[in-house]
Amino acid sequence: MSERSRSTDGRSISRRQALASGAGVLVAGSAGCLAGVRGSPSGSEDGSPVVAASFFSFYDFGRKVAENTPVQLTNLVPTGLHGHGWEPDASITRDIIEADAFIHVGANFQPWADRAIQTLEDDGVDTALINAREGVELVSLAASLDPEEEGVGDGRGKDPHFWLDPQRAKRSVDNIANGLIEVAPDHEETLRENAEAYKADVLDRIDADYERIFETASQDVVQLAAHNAFQYVGVRYGVEMRPLVTNLAASGNVAPSDIVAAKETIEENDIEYIGAAVFETRKPAEQLLAETPVEAYFPVTPYAGVYEEWVDAGWGYEEIAYNINMPTFSVVLGNESPDEAGPDGWADEWRNFE
Repeated sequence: MSERSRSTDGRSISRRQALASGAGVLVAGSAGCLAGVRGSPSGSEDGSPVVAASFFSFYDFGRKVAENTPVQLTNLVPTGLHGHGWEPDASITRDIIEADAFIHVGANFQPWADRAIQTLEDDGVDTALINAREGVELVSLAASLDPEEEGVGDGRGKDPHFWLDPQRAKRSVDNIANGLIEVAPDHEETLRENAEAYKADVLDRIDADYERIFETASQDVVQLAAHNAFQYVGVRYGVEMRPLVTNLAASGNVAPSDIVAAKETIEENDIEYIGAAVFETRKPAEQLLAETPVEAYFPVTPYAGVYEEWVDAGWGYEEIAYNINMPTFSVVLGNESPDEAGPDGWADEWRNFE
């Protein structure tokens, strides 16, 4: 965690002071509209620490680490939206100021979060900053990356989507635990125990189950009608991931050359099934379905957002891995037929989903 911010004269100011004085926090916003934010922080009535997260995966890690403590986690990304590529309005900064701490994904991934952090630091607001990416070893961007996006990620040509590798995700769990301890030091023992249990019982198990899927695969190339977010899965498990959208953001922009390349990959590798991104447009997947031998597409997600029904069911990183990504990878890699994969009714629900 970074040190508490200071005002220009060297004094830190509280969140309450910043909000009351109208410090320049709201000028950091951007164009766009923030609607339907689930659980926006407004401070807890009982004085318990409130921690806001800029991205669903790290919100989920945080709430698991904070179990059986007073620390309250809130996810700033609206339900049904992808956590990378949306632009909230200026009120998001007020939500962050009202929280005791802010979990973010590091610089150059969510521009609105970068702007909010800069504003907090400029105004000396004492919201603690927790960088979930600190100390994580990143890999180079895929060769297929849009050349215009060189330098995106960590600013040095690195891919920021590290949390798709469960082993790299463990470092972010440690970072979050350390940050939560800063705001709730009386609960350090529980927070550390929860973090260790989550890494061992959840992330290591997910990693082992993924390894079994990829080690027994009959295919070694996966075609995804999705943005360039899955390279860490390929790096971790030795499979070539071919994203249809070659930029890092889920913008939905697909160049004709990307479609041509995807068609070639499908034909050269006799690909029968492909993955399609849950929170992105399905039009490219539908086009490939119509113009290639592909029989169907099934869902993948980089754990960047949730549907309302997933929220109601309490789904997090673990549940999404087992109910969305693992069944799809098992199908597209040729391990199982769609009817054999996932929980009962999975293929009927997700085959060529809209």
